[in-house]
Amino acid sequence: MAISVTPTEGACGAFITGLDLSQPLSSATVHSIRQAWLQHHVVVFPEQQIDDDDLERFSRYFGDFAGDPYIAPMPGRKNVIELRRAAHETTPIFADAWHTDWSFGATPPAATLLYGITIPPHGGNTDFINQHKVLAHMPADMRQRLEGKVARHSARLAYAPDGMYGQQDKDRGRGFTILTDDSAYQEQPHPLIRRHPETGAEAVFGCFGYIVGIADVSAEEEQQLLTDLYHWQTREVFQYHHQWQAGMLVMWDNRSVLHKANGGYEGYERVLHRTVIA
Repeated sequence: MAISVTPTEGACGAFITGLDLSQPLSSATVHSIRQAWLQHHVVVFPEQQIDDDDLERFSRYFGDFAGDPYIAPMPGRKNVIELRRAAHETTPIFADAWHTDWSFGATPPAATLLYGITIPPHGGNTDFINQHKVLAHMPADMRQRLEGKVARHSARLAYAPDGMYGQQDKDRGRGFTILTDDSAYQEQPHPLIRRHPETGAEAVFGCFGYIVGIADVSAEEEQQLLTDLYHWQTREVFQYHHQWQAGMLVMWDNRSVLHKANGGYEGYERVLHRTVIA
């Protein structure tokens, strides 16, 4: 099956066409998709008509399911979560800060897949940052400050009982179930600069939010370094802004990019289904 790969005009991402993801794929086609994903870090499959069986089958081509530690799956679908926001929901937009999925874990997931089902007529972009380009174009003095540093990652700001998605969020009524827990207070170390396990390419890993500190440096130094890094990472030149359409499947490499959700679709329902790959 011949596929076409068309890079976006952003700092990462490519559209892949010529596929019907409701049908099984050959090993050669899966290999081609994987190579495009590793090269472009975010791949978009437009105009797909798939159900959750198809989503799970396609996801398994790229590894085992990783699960979601703090989000309940859909009933009868332990590997699929539904990100649903009602038209008049008033909770804060979910995941609207830059992050790498589950970087607070010992073995963060490789891939996240998101399928658009009900898409508002405007707003709701998902933005991405190419962490390889962030490092490659970084001033030498900033890179020197990052070299050898180990960041402390934690889910506490989001998923602890007193975090952003704690009881106050539950009282507002969200369209899916977030499972806050004391385990979110735990910390996990990861180097600030890591090599991609498949390509060997270096990239910055994580940013403010899930990164709550840096090991073996003073509080003043870690705050300044993380602030300077955040301002550098979030430059427009390193970003790709993805505009959703119904029937789009997007898969991104958590080892290579940051991402965040956006609002701007008040008064409209939005529904997407997600899987996460170990």
